[in-house]
Amino acid sequence: MVEKSPDAFRTISEAAEELDVPQHVLRFWETRFSQIKPMKRAGGRRYYRPSDVELLKGVRSLLYKEGYTIRGVQKILKEDGASYVAAVGRGEIEPRKREGEMASAPPPGMSKPAPRVGKGGKSSEAPPVAEGGPAQPLLPLGEVRVVVNRLSENHADMLRVALRDLGEARRILDPSQGR
Repeated sequence: MVEKSPDAFRTISEAAEELDVPQHVLRFWETRFSQIKPMKRAGGRRYYRPSDVELLKGVRSLLYKEGYTIRGVQKILKEDGASYVAAVGRGEIEPRKREGEMASAPPPGMSKPAPRVGKGGKSSEAPPVAEGGPAQPLLPLGEVRVVVNRLSENHADMLRVALRDLGEARRILDPSQGR
């Protein structure tokens, strides 16, 4: 591949490769962040300006490295502006720390697995899962057990918000879900 000038526009495939995210993620972010506005040519082909790519890098950093939700990044964009988020993407500034209920949550990938509840209500640590591998089923097929919810109200609220965001993303990305 020929190296492009830093000032050159990027296609969606080039931007996705540079950001190490799938193209559909960039299209989804366009629906969630009004500040992301690539140029569109005939046939809807997207071209990202260097400033668009910097903003996308900031959004990616806040979502993937800092653990913000979509709604959290929207709040930062509203309060601090796109130039702030782009500066985070360029590594010029440290992003502000998460506030409120998200502040107590560990960054992505740093949480411990939830304990499993066995017979007699005793909990045991979940066995480690190979990175990228599927978790082992909790119970043999057909066996039913009551699982005790030991989440704090803050963590339960965070899970509800995350589930709502995931449902919204699925609705947008899955044409069979309807609008």
